[in-house]
Amino acid sequence: MRINLKVPFAEKDQAKKLGARWDAARKIWYVEQQADMAPFANWSPVAHDGIGGDETPPQKKLSAPRQQGSGKVHVGADYVEQPKVCDCLPWDSCQKCAPMLLKNIC
Repeated sequence: MRINLKVPFAEKDQAKKLGARWDAARKIWYVEQQADMAPFANWSPVAHDGIGGDETPPQKKLSAPRQQGSGKVHVGADYVEQPKVCDCLPWDSCQKCAPMLLKNIC
């Protein structure tokens, strides 16, 4: 039976000497068919580890600071405002605004 371990990089040589192996595809240390798991107790994963793939403890997660909107529209230096030709919705086009539509450039 395979048991995944949480081995810090600084302790990888110690784990390797005890018989742990590196799974390069999953990027995790593991042991197989070990009768005595006591030497690996320091690295045994907690029951909820590995679920969801996020290995950062919740108290250590850093969130981006919330930015308040200023209500201003930010545009690039090359932005050119097109004059409004008709009263149709932006996603609709009529005969008046059809020539103003952007063409796919692919």
